[in-house]
Amino acid sequence: MTTICDLDPTIVTALHSAVGEAVVTTSLDQLRYYLDSWPDEDTVVLGPSIDLNAALRLAETMRVLRPSLGVILVRQRIDTGVLGEAIRAGVREVVDERDLSGLNAAVRRSHTLAAALREQQTPAGAAPRATAAPRGKVITVFSAKGGCGKTTLATNMAAALADRGRREVCLVDLDLAFGDVAIALQLFPAHTIADAVPLSENLDFTALQALLTPHSPGLTTLVAPVEPGSAESIPASLIGHIIELLREQFDYVVVDTPPAFDDQVLTAFDLSDVVCLLATLDIPALKNLKLTLETMELLNYPRDRWRIVLNRADSKVGLAISEVEKTLRTTIAVQIPSSRDVPAAINRGVPIVLDDPKHPVSLAIRNFSERSVVGPTAPQSLDSMLAGGARPDRRGLRRWRSRT
Repeated sequence: MTTICDLDPTIVTALHSAVGEAVVTTSLDQLRYYLDSWPDEDTVVLGPSIDLNAALRLAETMRVLRPSLGVILVRQRIDTGVLGEAIRAGVREVVDERDLSGLNAAVRRSHTLAAALREQQTPAGAAPRATAAPRGKVITVFSAKGGCGKTTLATNMAAALADRGRREVCLVDLDLAFGDVAIALQLFPAHTIADAVPLSENLDFTALQALLTPHSPGLTTLVAPVEPGSAESIPASLIGHIIELLREQFDYVVVDTPPAFDDQVLTAFDLSDVVCLLATLDIPALKNLKLTLETMELLNYPRDRWRIVLNRADSKVGLAISEVEKTLRTTIAVQIPSSRDVPAAINRGVPIVLDDPKHPVSLAIRNFSERSVVGPTAPQSLDSMLAGGARPDRRGLRRWRSRT
């Protein structure tokens, strides 16, 4: 398969006509996301509107991390300077924008070379390496202030994403000291996440699966320890390993968190495709949300992964939504209304999206889940944009984060 990356739809159409079947990405961030989700992609075409220096940095990185991946650079003007820089960066070929037949030939050569390189990496007598399955998405729900409704949002999002068995979803309770997922869903688990500690060095999905507690069609849970003191024995490295194992098997992994920036939460952030930052319409919650946004900026978490969720948004407390957005300097992705039906559903142990699918709260959470989690975070193919088709949706993103 080939992936095209360019900002201009007209250029994309021309490149696609030369390349044939391809996936289209419209930014380098989206391209990196796709490449991490599809490790067997073998050819990337970087169009002329992609900044040259950024394209060369990508090629340098891929030359080390993905030697079989061919990066083909398309330029409006090719001179010896561009060619020299491209060769040093590990670009496989440089093609003139007008030479569509040359681009087609370059892509075919890249496919052939990639197949040969993969064959060389396969041990003699071993079966050819199977195509890696796309990984699931990780969605983390967080608020630095307790009482905002993190567990309510996490449980209902997980139930909405599962869609009564249409997708496979795992809900992880990462509030290791005071997790409420089991209580909110009225589960009686035989095992908790603490039982993974003795297996940490040899933990695989078969062992992890024995610790999961099913809830409803498509929805499985990994609940928090019963004893609060168990939290200290669960290292962040184990949390990361668990999330990676789960995302290989589930379409979506929803992570509920404590109100703290501890190592376990930061590990979840590192592996998250979407981070839902939750607040309510009161000054302490909004202050903590603003501090959270500033902290995430300092830690270099990309803004396009954040989703600001305002819970109980219709509360009449003298704060206007527009003023809140102005103060936070960001838009609110969804406003969830307040309702006494929500705690009533919690007391019955049934997420309100399942208990009353047409309730305003259910509709807000379901629409948010489909729009902000299922839909736009995955790159679409050109065929999808033009004809409404779609490649499989089960994809994930690994975070690149540099701390200074």
